[in-house]
Amino acid sequence: MNTEIYLDANATSPVLPAANEAAQSAMADCFGNPSSSHAAGLRARALLEATRSRARRVLGAPTGRLTFTSGATEGIGTAVLSALCAVRERRAAGLPCGDLLLYGATEHKAVPESLAHWNALLGTGLTLQALPVDRNGRHRLDELRTLAPRTAFLCTMAANNESGVVSDLDGIAAVLADAGSDALWMVDCVQALGKLPLALTSTRIDYAPFSGHKLYAPKGIGMLYVREGAPYTPLMCGGGQEGGQRSGTENMAGIAALGAVLRLLEEGRTFRTHTQLSAMRERLAASLRAAFPGIEFNAPFEYALPTTLNFTLPGRSGKALLDLFDAACVRVSAGSACAAAQAAPSHVLLAMGLPQARCANAVRMSFGPLVDDAFIDEACIRIARCAQALLAPPPAACPVTGSGAVSARPAPAPAAGEPVPCDLDAKGLARFLDTHPDALLIDVREACEHALGTPSLHGRAAYSLPLSRLPEHAAWLCRETRPLVFFCRSGKRSAQAARFAQELGHDTVGHLAGGLALLTF
Repeated sequence: MNTEIYLDANATSPVLPAANEAAQSAMADCFGNPSSSHAAGLRARALLEATRSRARRVLGAPTGRLTFTSGATEGIGTAVLSALCAVRERRAAGLPCGDLLLYGATEHKAVPESLAHWNALLGTGLTLQALPVDRNGRHRLDELRTLAPRTAFLCTMAANNESGVVSDLDGIAAVLADAGSDALWMVDCVQALGKLPLALTSTRIDYAPFSGHKLYAPKGIGMLYVREGAPYTPLMCGGGQEGGQRSGTENMAGIAALGAVLRLLEEGRTFRTHTQLSAMRERLAASLRAAFPGIEFNAPFEYALPTTLNFTLPGRSGKALLDLFDAACVRVSAGSACAAAQAAPSHVLLAMGLPQARCANAVRMSFGPLVDDAFIDEACIRIARCAQALLAPPPAACPVTGSGAVSARPAPAPAAGEPVPCDLDAKGLARFLDTHPDALLIDVREACEHALGTPSLHGRAAYSLPLSRLPEHAAWLCRETRPLVFFCRSGKRSAQAARFAQELGHDTVGHLAGGLALLTF
């Protein structure tokens, strides 16, 4: 169970070994500045342009601008700035121009935030409006027909990061054509690379941002396609790199790594096909249905990427499910990783018309096109184990219930001036246990998480006492004289438990800061 089953690829992906090797090689052997005219610089320039040429072939973009960026957020910001500068110029010249900045209601927050920022900063005074989606998560083309004549700039996605729903881009283009709209159009293609066919030059799309870390490249590298003839304003100015389109010395290690991924895409032998990926998703879905009767999938598979499942389990908290899967070393998420810290229902699912409780407790599983059958096999086994753990009784060995209890012994008095420990990292935990050999380790995760296995911390067994049960055992905590060390998955629940014990007057108490997630076993 210590082997990690990573099912959060829509948030980020592991770095492909070939990409890592390419990055290391670039840093060791091709470290020159591609703007330099000496041999080292020329080698770097050759790598840079070879990667750009490969990207053009993979994206179906033989013409137009193709600029390397730091990622999708920069690409989105550049596209928005370019479009709004063009709109401002048209209005200043007295030319007809729409008054709407129209964006899909399920867009990543980077889009409306960037639109609002540049609209205010440039003083364009346009109205931001969300384009509704239907129950399937696809854009309402009837609404677009009504709004197209007023639209100056349209922003949609190729595929949604939370639901996996694939947009009807051909339908959107047809509506714009029928309306005779000259609106500029950005399509967020972050989730499309390696999962959907791309032929950008043959489309009406003006701007298409990409992010390498969504497909096995490192973080910090991306691309922006701009259709030939579409307006462009640099977001970053300075030394004139990237043909004056994006200043700043190029990230050669990231570009080399991205190039390695693009090479595998172009060769077409490494990544799984759409049919293979669909079969893998069906296997995961079948295991989820068997494990959790009543499960509700939040997006229809026929309209979604074959690598994404979004579901809700009625009567179960999404947070509790994430903790459960994490205890089984299965990494899943609740919606967008960028919004994971915000305790709010998914705006994507709300826009699709799902009930608020269902949106608030949604869980996303996503995998990349490199997974194999063995990975899916193990994921299905872990899913079944998680379901079994939900039914497992609390562990018998608990000092509170008396079953398996150990007799209390006085804790050794701390040395003069020794601070009372509270936040313990891995090394601090080892020192604390050496100093206090009779310390009691208490796992404050829920019983179902504990049932999936608790690691031995420095050879010491731990008792299970969920945080939710601490108040009812306050009397025991008051009587207990041994040092206490609480731990959980992330350190949040254990910090609460430590504070609770200290408030009860326990003078030697600590918790594992950062939780089990930061320990290696």
